[in-house]
Amino acid sequence: MAEWHLYIIRTANEAFYTGVTTDVARRFAEHQASGRLCARSLRGRGPLTLVFSQAVGSRSRALSLEWHTKRLSRRKKEELIRGERRLEDVGLSRSGPGEPVNNG
Repeated sequence: MAEWHLYIIRTANEAFYTGVTTDVARRFAEHQASGRLCARSLRGRGPLTLVFSQAVGSRSRALSLEWHTKRLSRRKKEELIRGERRLEDVGLSRSGPGEPVNNG
């Protein structure tokens, strides 16, 4: 079973895009190509910079962390990117879809 990753891309206008994949390099290349496999919200917003990537385990955990990460403030996303905030702590006090982020 492939390991899932959460990643964050910074666009030319300093916006963040958060996604999940099993192959970060392939997915980032698809976004940069701006073709049919690129996320619509990233088309024409380059150059793109991959600013964060972390293995998170299962698909359900990746989707849950993605959901919580997308709801973080810009400041908290920047803390995550700089390593001042742990991905494991994202969403501990929130409810959302998928499995719990913290199991104990």
